[in-house]
Amino acid sequence: MGILKLQDLVKRFGDNEVIPRFNLDIPGGQLTVFLGPSGCGKSTLLRLIAGLEYPDSGSIHLEDREITRIEPRNRNIAMVFQNYALYPHLTVRENLSFPLRIAKLTKPAITEKVEEAATLLGIDHLLDRLPRTLSGGERQRTAVGRAIVRDPEVFLFDEPLSNLDFQLRNQMRGEIKSLQRRLGKTMVYVTHDQTEAMTMADHLVVLKAGRIMQIGTPTEIYNEPAHAFVAGFIGSPPMNFLHVRAENGRITTEESGMKLGASALADGQYLLGVRPDHLKALLDDGAVAATFRQAEFHGAATYIHCLLDGEPLLARSALAEIPDDMKSLRIDFSDATLHFFDPNTQQRLPV
Repeated sequence: MGILKLQDLVKRFGDNEVIPRFNLDIPGGQLTVFLGPSGCGKSTLLRLIAGLEYPDSGSIHLEDREITRIEPRNRNIAMVFQNYALYPHLTVRENLSFPLRIAKLTKPAITEKVEEAATLLGIDHLLDRLPRTLSGGERQRTAVGRAIVRDPEVFLFDEPLSNLDFQLRNQMRGEIKSLQRRLGKTMVYVTHDQTEAMTMADHLVVLKAGRIMQIGTPTEIYNEPAHAFVAGFIGSPPMNFLHVRAENGRITTEESGMKLGASALADGQYLLGVRPDHLKALLDDGAVAATFRQAEFHGAATYIHCLLDGEPLLARSALAEIPDDMKSLRIDFSDATLHFFDPNTQQRLPV
């Protein structure tokens, strides 16, 4: 099933500890996504699994086999790189067959595996063309095909779609997800794009500074973020945060004491998180007053940037049109899902 276990991994580059004692079990037969900002260690983890880097301490197991210091070619793991890494002087057929020739398979076996992978990826008509004559998507399929022909236990993807345009990225996301379903293989996919992560992952791992902030399904992480970092990183547009106070069952802003809702929280200060899509921007009375800053058209929705008690807030517009002379508006919290975080630890609090 291609189950991976990363145990107490530590990786340093000079004095910089990129991965500080990392532990993770990666389930077999699923698509696991490492998500986090640039520099969080996600690509380093992928390179450790591939054998392109060795950890300073800790171990990596694939099924019942320790592979921590085994050479990459002997790990039965295939990696698809961000820049495709195709040989420019070889045709698609020759690029696909290269790892099989290195493994000294027979010519009939090589031909069968290459044609099978090319048909699966829809590039069988491109086999005699050079990489420079291919589109970005065709090059990406060729890179994936070169991994498929090896029939590895685990596939690794290092931000493979970042060089493609928006429309092609959307298409390739679906193709990689569909491919994983058909092959039933373990795939580990690295990205900083939360849309990619949310749409593709069976198993999502959110990282920050080499540490796991949360593990779960995309739905679990979106609906119940364990930390303010996760809440702000997951979701588009991102979650709003306001500094509030709980007192006598009321949630109010810290500055002016405007009431935002009711809660069973103990009296004290909190960080309130609320997604823009859960807030309505209105002109009517009966909601919380805010200062208008600008409107932002997103096609399916318009969002209003405003200030609420001096703090920036983004809300989905419920207005048919935005008046040219708008200076103030009302923000309706009545149906919003509110998340509360400890202002010191940033951990989400059960409410």
